[in-house]
Amino acid sequence: MKNYLFTCLIAVLLIGCAESKSSLKKSENSKTEKKSKENFETELVLNSDDTMRFDKNMLLVQAGKKITLTLNHNGKFDKSVMGHNFVLLKEGVEVSSFAQRAASARDSEYIPEGDDVIVHTKMLGGGESDKISFIAPNKGFYTFICSFPGHWGLMKGKLIVK
Repeated sequence: MKNYLFTCLIAVLLIGCAESKSSLKKSENSKTEKKSKENFETELVLNSDDTMRFDKNMLLVQAGKKITLTLNHNGKFDKSVMGHNFVLLKEGVEVSSFAQRAASARDSEYIPEGDDVIVHTKMLGGGESDKISFIAPNKGFYTFICSFPGHWGLMKGKLIVK
């Protein structure tokens, strides 16, 4: 009888340890998945308003990460009068030249034809938002602007990719 009780006690302990290890592995896997997601995704929020300003002029990201950017237009004016967008230009693009071409591209929400743009939001009026996702480009410094005519002089910044 003593051997039977001792065997049962050992069996219960072994089963308990196995379940504990299984729970620990599940917990570790869940943490790893969360870290993986955190390591590959970055969420950015950029605000604009009727004063023709972005609330940030520098955004920092890591190369190769998935970026989700939300642009908010917190003003009141319609997009035909005070529209804002986020336009991320490729490295080396001459900003003033791009902005001049953009001013003539009203039918395409002030995004001119060509391959100077990495990604852009739609043109927003007061109270609107847009969300875009993209993969961060190679390490470097990239200019972002609002391409609505005349806005780029004040509404610009740098996306720094490290």
